Amino acid sequence: MDILRSIGELARIPSPFVLAAGVFDGVHLGHRAVLDAAIETSRRLDAEPVVLTFDPHPATVLRPENPVPLLTPQDLKLRLIAETGIRHALVVTFDRAFAHVEPEDFIAALCDASANLVGICIGEGWLFGKNRKGDPDLLRTLGMKAGFFTSEVPAVRIDNRTVSSTLIRQALSEGDMETANRYLGRPFLVSGTVISGQKLGSSIGFPTANIATDERQYPANGVYAIEARHGSSLVYGVANIGVRPTLASASTRVLEAHLFDFEGDLYGAELDISFLHRLRAERRFDGIGDLKAQIALDCGEARHWLEGQSRNR
Repeated sequence: MDILRSIGELARIPSPFVLAAGVFDGVHLGHRAVLDAAIETSRRLDAEPVVLTFDPHPATVLRPENPVPLLTPQDLKLRLIAETGIRHALVVTFDRAFAHVEPEDFIAALCDASANLVGICIGEGWLFGKNRKGDPDLLRTLGMKAGFFTSEVPAVRIDNRTVSSTLIRQALSEGDMETANRYLGRPFLVSGTVISGQKLGSSIGFPTANIATDERQYPANGVYAIEARHGSSLVYGVANIGVRPTLASASTRVLEAHLFDFEGDLYGAELDISFLHRLRAERRFDGIGDLKAQIALDCGEARHWLEGQSRNR
């Protein structure tokens, strides 16, 4: 994907283009509706779809005392967007200075950067500019003057609820993978580099691939059936995320994945872990023997659940 780091770089796009504008944290079904609208409209107009997004998340700058845990860090967000076929992304740095840009000035900057802007697709009720004063009506008015169209894409509703990143974070915090994944339109994904652990898993017959955690949103502590991808290889397994209370409790959350029937060294490799189904909450066991027995039960339950999903496809 071609990443543009400033509004002026829009001039690099030689053809007419349609912007899909939004934060897009999670790239969930509501976001996909906006991206798909830009793709489809661009196809009809023989134009290029281009994503307009922001880094960091605006809430991080506007409400630093209450940071939003990201569903998708920036690199993963752009990878998921690229998988839609969109080839260009304008990533605007969201800082205090940008937060004070008036909505009219922001749109004027986009238009001044390139005469090839033909349309902007936004989600329902999208707000932008200083104090969030810009709304779809203002964007339509500015567009009519500048010669681009505005497409306000209706919100996606499931179970009579509007799909949102907030609802997905809530579902993840409760370990409700079925709801989170339904709103995402895909399994919740964590991508990271495999790091060296204490090798306890190997010593008890369940070797694990460990991935460092950060401040992003994770599912609730517990054990999950997972799908792991390394390059072109796809493997199923179980993952534990939490503080390992049976051992010396970790100071931060630890993500450990045991991959079924896998042999090989993954240290330093990039691994995608998709969380499919929660098996149980994390809990403390009386000793390593009890922990080993429970892991065996977890693996059996995960295999049974995965087989059931395969039969139902």
